[in-house]
Amino acid sequence: MKIVIFGGTGFVGLNLAEVLLARGHEVTLHDRSPLPPAAQRSLADYRERLKVVQGDITDAQGIDALMAQGCDAIVLGAAVTAGDDLERASPARVLEINVMAQIPILLAAIRHGVRRVINLSSASAYGAAGQRHRILDEETPCDPVSFYAISKFTSERSVARHAELFGGDFLSVRLSAVFGPWERPGSVRDTPSLQFQILAAFARGEPALLPAPGIKDWTYAPDVAEAVALLIEAERPRDRLYNISSGVAWSALQWGEAFAALHPGLECRLVSPGEKTVIKLHGGDRAPLSVRRMADEFGWRARRRAPCSGRS
Repeated sequence: MKIVIFGGTGFVGLNLAEVLLARGHEVTLHDRSPLPPAAQRSLADYRERLKVVQGDITDAQGIDALMAQGCDAIVLGAAVTAGDDLERASPARVLEINVMAQIPILLAAIRHGVRRVINLSSASAYGAAGQRHRILDEETPCDPVSFYAISKFTSERSVARHAELFGGDFLSVRLSAVFGPWERPGSVRDTPSLQFQILAAFARGEPALLPAPGIKDWTYAPDVAEAVALLIEAERPRDRLYNISSGVAWSALQWGEAFAALHPGLECRLVSPGEKTVIKLHGGDRAPLSVRRMADEFGWRARRRAPCSGRS
């Protein structure tokens, strides 16, 4: 298949590109940022099936021209992943990129006969409902609160409505607490995972001091990419919304402790009274996402479902 990933040189985009290229697909990465040098080296063996297009997600003409070249599927992965600081600084930008910029892409996909569209949404769409339920499935009523959560929930509804109006084969996935390879903060992403922050502290030669254990259904990015690839390749998915998660809540503190135990001299622990730490939690505790829909239809479950010392 010919697949275009918008936001393709970002965190999840690069993980998905690796998986799709390994499965034999042709991949175009559309992003404002160039392909990082490390990714250029890592993906060098796939250069004949990999294309990088630098462009802005709001450039409707440029995107239409790209769609006109022909593709079988697109992934809407370009987003402002915003915490409170970024929301205060540019709330309009969050909504512009995460919702409004998708509409010209969806219309171009319809015009040019794109077979499958996957919208990468977020578990944040559940919002305050995450504190009222023990587990969150795709039928749980959402109660988004932050501008980011509102934007992701709205993107899902927009994608679904376009599909209803124009008959497109469009669906959304809610990704939960993703960490792993290719993660990096930037101007449109100010919510790095605790795992990323732990490793950054180690790289600075400092102990990783966590303000709390950080219990979430942390999900390894390559597992996320495998699930999205299955949905891209599926002949006819039964639903328009799927949760992608490890399905199990576990502690980032335990992960950091396990990593430190394998590397003498490293320390990961909770911050003591009176100590300061630059490590931040982004979002409070939330119930884990149910992945029964993905498991029942595709036999998919995350391969890494607990703290491990693997590549991160």
